[in-house]
Amino acid sequence: MTSARRAQDGVPSADREPQADAVAAGAGPVVPGRAWFAREVHVVAHDLLGALLTRRAPDGAVTVRITEVEAYAGTADPGSHAYRGETARNRTMFGEPGHVYVYRHLGLHHCMNVVCSPPGEASAVLLRAGEVVEGADLARERRAEAGVTRSDVDLARGPARLTVALAIDRDDDGADITDPGGALVLRVPRQSAGGASGEVVTGPRVGVSGEGGRGDLFPWRAWLAGDPTVSAYRAAESRRRRR
Repeated sequence: MTSARRAQDGVPSADREPQADAVAAGAGPVVPGRAWFAREVHVVAHDLLGALLTRRAPDGAVTVRITEVEAYAGTADPGSHAYRGETARNRTMFGEPGHVYVYRHLGLHHCMNVVCSPPGEASAVLLRAGEVVEGADLARERRAEAGVTRSDVDLARGPARLTVALAIDRDDDGADITDPGGALVLRVPRQSAGGASGEVVTGPRVGVSGEGGRGDLFPWRAWLAGDPTVSAYRAAESRRRRR
């Protein structure tokens, strides 16, 4: 159920035109403005691949290069937390794009999503996996406290490991990642204003049951082809879970 494609395949060219104020000037990775996140969820999901997410904390900074994501399309998506409407838990999803929605999964670990599309649509992109490119020693310490880490490839390989490596928890729900001076900030390569570089593979979302987990209907997981930090696919367990 997977297909290899360039990130721009299947996306209308008009939708891929960067907003005039979406990306600041500069030669290296840049912090996108809110308009960059206000685009259609699948466009944002593909453009997040290769982006750099940095968490600054009192004990140091850790940066992760995003290698795997999943798109969730709000009330139009049976796999989304927002499918049945707004609640106290998912309120951040219905708000302003460019913030993160953080929730606790099964009471065991946290998952982090980037809110996109205009306010009210409740679309979000789950950050499934990444490569730690800055602060590996600190990420390793955090992961060791939470469980066994076999290698640096596993430091942020999976949504729970990623949030542990970055020291993300429910208190970060609603954090604005468009502020260059913020504690949590996203930077994108220049080319991500018009699409992720390299080959992108798509397939069914991980651990989503029911219709939302069908790869033929919702091939909404995307990852960088051949990257070792991409998490392993697993089908949903019998208990229904949504993001």
